[in-house]
Amino acid sequence: MKISNLFACSVLAVFVALAPATAFAQRTGAPAQTPGSQPGNSNPGNNPSMQQPMPNENQNSNTQADTGSNKMMKSSDAKFAMKAAQGGMAEVQLGKLAAEKAGSPDVKAFGQQMVDDHSKANDQLKSVAGQENMSLPATLDSKDQALYTKLQGMSGADFDKMYVKAMVKDHQEDVKEFQKEADKGKDPQIKNFASQTLPVLQQHLSKIQSIQANMGNGAGSATHGQ
Repeated sequence: MKISNLFACSVLAVFVALAPATAFAQRTGAPAQTPGSQPGNSNPGNNPSMQQPMPNENQNSNTQADTGSNKMMKSSDAKFAMKAAQGGMAEVQLGKLAAEKAGSPDVKAFGQQMVDDHSKANDQLKSVAGQENMSLPATLDSKDQALYTKLQGMSGADFDKMYVKAMVKDHQEDVKEFQKEADKGKDPQIKNFASQTLPVLQQHLSKIQSIQANMGNGAGSATHGQ
């Protein structure tokens, strides 16, 4: 009888001890803790700040293409092509003026040759630029534009003298630049363009120097009376 009373008292004591904690959990609705919910053990998959964006393959390829294009545009070959394009346009525009305004038949003929030869060279360079995905200048640089504007207001012997002097200087520079690209260029197509055009420029230089020499002797300008 005494043993039964003692057991009953023990059970009652355990129930009394556990009842407050159970009642507190029920009142607060506190969830049972799991290892994944412990501080410092958050699941990265459920945390937006921890998720890393997936790389965009198209963006990466575009970035690589842009980098390649920028590198090409900064190369010595590209710089040569840009300068050659502007120089070629200037030769054509100035040649048209010479064919129209020059007093000397030789200067007129030379001007027309500039139009013909440099138009052809310009088309070849445009073709190369298209294959290289390169955009060439479409306008004259400031120096050539200033010369063109000045020559527009001249004619006859005065025109001849200034035009011939400019052509000698331009072709001396052109031969030097095209020779450098033909010898040391890295881009095969631009280098080939320089090599093919160089002999034409050398012939131009020889011819205009001869015209300048004849003008100094009083020859080639007898018909400048405009």
